[in-house]
Amino acid sequence: MSTSASTSRPLEGDAALVRAIGVFALAAAVINSTVGGGIFRMPGALAAQVGAAAPLSLIVGALAIIPIALCFAAAGSRAQATGGPYTYLSVAFGPFVGFVAGAVMWISHVASSAAVAASFADQVAKLAPAMGDAGARAALIIGTYIVLFLLNAFGVRLGARAVATLASIKLAPLALLAIIGLAFVDWSAVSFNPGDVPSISALGGSLVLVMFAYSGLETALVPSGEFHDPARTVPRATMVAILMVVALYLGLQIVGQGVLGPALATSPVPIADTAGKLFAAGRTLLLATACVSMAGFLLGNLLGSSRLLFALGRDGYLPSIYGRVSAAHRVPLLGLATHAGIACLLAVLGNFDGLAAVSGGAICVVYALVALAAWRLQHTGVSERGTPFLMPGGALMPVIGAGIMFAILFTLKPDEWRAILISLGAMIVVYGVLHLMRRGHAPAAP
Repeated sequence: MSTSASTSRPLEGDAALVRAIGVFALAAAVINSTVGGGIFRMPGALAAQVGAAAPLSLIVGALAIIPIALCFAAAGSRAQATGGPYTYLSVAFGPFVGFVAGAVMWISHVASSAAVAASFADQVAKLAPAMGDAGARAALIIGTYIVLFLLNAFGVRLGARAVATLASIKLAPLALLAIIGLAFVDWSAVSFNPGDVPSISALGGSLVLVMFAYSGLETALVPSGEFHDPARTVPRATMVAILMVVALYLGLQIVGQGVLGPALATSPVPIADTAGKLFAAGRTLLLATACVSMAGFLLGNLLGSSRLLFALGRDGYLPSIYGRVSAAHRVPLLGLATHAGIACLLAVLGNFDGLAAVSGGAICVVYALVALAAWRLQHTGVSERGTPFLMPGGALMPVIGAGIMFAILFTLKPDEWRAILISLGAMIVVYGVLHLMRRGHAPAAP
């Protein structure tokens, strides 16, 4: 066979991927996937729910997300094939649990991508009112996804570099606002006293929002097959990124409350309004920053979630063509096109609030399952490459992480519970149909 013919043939499996993502790029991807659209709405929404004690929601949320991050670090250093939580659960508990976790996570990510894209279009319309027209809005969303697809289609290095660049651009104004704004805070508008929380139900409702805002870690960790030295890269990048995100979110909440006071709870663009109160051009600058931030989130979401479809195709739960990568740039083109196309359609037809509700509840289920998988993998001594990360406290971290996630889930409203249960039921049906379709074609080991 000629060399030209062999190089044009699509390649299959993790061996075809390029391990090009290191600690810095992965940390940037985690930050980029986390600091997306939620940060630009969250301060006002938290203030509306728990008032001056809103920073406590972020602290409690951090206590919840840090054990989950440790579980992700431990699982990611042991089960290193592309797929993230899908792979961790498959190795720990078998293909059925892995498939359900992967499918629910993908639904969550499609919904979150569409939600942020819809919000992105709204932010652009505030800067350029002509973009508020329905036709112009649809064209903007479609054009955005085409650009995101192209950036990812020309190789993981280009996609990872673009993610790191966008993360740097968006983080600088937010970090400056959080640091400089502290000098202008009216501390009487900020409370760390648990007695100032209106009710347990109000705190629980705020934690659902906080977990949605903190989510994104799982997306960045999906392309594990493209990490350089995963046993070292995943734990370091994960913990650095999460600690930076928590510090940034807490700083912005405090500054927003201390500068805007009660007006924060009613602001549709709280970060931009906070900046505008501090200096004249601040509102426009932060609206532009919001657009960059959301574009970066969408890029990282597409990079990670397309690899989840790749993993499902690789293991026989989707048509095998999903498990192939392009010969020229070693990326899963069909996964990219499918995720971008469905998210684009949902963004054009939907709105942020409805799509975010679907995403937030589902991701708590995935986090709880990952915590259990991390315990199982460490308990059974699974290790694929290098020295794995050992969670401090052994089983304590998974128990804490899973327990908090289940507690948050029990604060959901009945209609939100129904949406999650219907989604899980649909995934079980899909699994059964695909199992019959692939009978006689055993999937490769994750």
